[in-house]
Amino acid sequence: MAAASDKARFFLEQSVPELKEFERKKIFSSEEISKIARQRSDFEHKINARGSTPSDYIRYAEFEMNVDSLRKKRVKRLGVKSTAHNGQRRIFFVFDRGTKRHPSDVGLWLQSIEYAKKQQAHKKLSQIFANALRLHPTRPELWIYAAQSAMEDNGDMTEARAYMQRGLRFNKNKKALWLQYLRLEMSYIAKLQTRREILGIGRGGETSDADPVDERQVPALTADDVAPQTQGDDVDAKALENMREAPAQSGAIPIAIFDAAMTQFNNDPHLTQDVLYMLEDYTHVKATARVLYHLRDSLDRLARRSWVRDACEVWTPVVGLQPNSADFPPAFRSSLKSLREAQKKTSQQAELAAWAKRWLQRLLEAEDLDPAIRRVAESVSQSL
Repeated sequence: MAAASDKARFFLEQSVPELKEFERKKIFSSEEISKIARQRSDFEHKINARGSTPSDYIRYAEFEMNVDSLRKKRVKRLGVKSTAHNGQRRIFFVFDRGTKRHPSDVGLWLQSIEYAKKQQAHKKLSQIFANALRLHPTRPELWIYAAQSAMEDNGDMTEARAYMQRGLRFNKNKKALWLQYLRLEMSYIAKLQTRREILGIGRGGETSDADPVDERQVPALTADDVAPQTQGDDVDAKALENMREAPAQSGAIPIAIFDAAMTQFNNDPHLTQDVLYMLEDYTHVKATARVLYHLRDSLDRLARRSWVRDACEVWTPVVGLQPNSADFPPAFRSSLKSLREAQKKTSQQAELAAWAKRWLQRLLEAEDLDPAIRRVAESVSQSL
């Protein structure tokens, strides 16, 4: 017990100069300083004693976040130009001690990651991910989180793919990781397409994601490119280079991921359903049509008459088209024709009808939808 008290006293003494500065610059009153010191003392004694829990560290970190947030507001209001504050460093120190004391608690690691992301502390975030993944390589959610952060926060798709490849090395039998890998690539394609549209790339004769892709020029990606068979925690640089060279609009990478996943899960029919549902979030992406074609062709090669195959046939004509564009009405008519034909042939009418209702409902939620198309969509949906 004495050792715990000594540790608590040591850490508390380190914060005294900071608290004195806060009081001197009137950022906090003497009463507030006393309250902060008292609560810090309570937390320090609790986390340094036997039987401390991860939630003790989380509550301590949340307390320090509140103090730092209030400090920032007061500094701004009072016009204090500089303070030797250590708020962020103190909070990270609490999390670091917590993850060392309770390394098996993934929730504590995730709280630490969330804080680093919010603070845009990229170097610290990379360190936390590295430590968490070293201790928990079989937790897919950590690999997914790291990959998403690399793409969304750092704009580094190569790093994101490296995380996914390493994650699959430890979790090849986790379907969720494969699906999130595919989702990551589709999100990247969507982001590129949006950027090109904003910049007006593709007009005036320039190549765009809407232009046809010469299949002979698309690098042939294999399962080893998307999920290399290297040992340990190494990254396959050649595989990452092959993926970098594949044009986004070809859909080659999502297709390769799908093929590798189908091989891994022995052509599990439920996987094709999961992929179809996942692609619903990317109906505006032109490359989605290529992935759907491949999904349909894969089911044909397996000689499976699945409602998923019919859904691909129905959906593909309108993929990548804006509902209020001139190209949409004829494409929509083609989709409805395919739906009627599929309903006559399929033995899975309930499944196909359920999917079609979802598809039509999403269409009806579109803004500025032509009234004639709206009436047709509502009529067809009600008849299913």
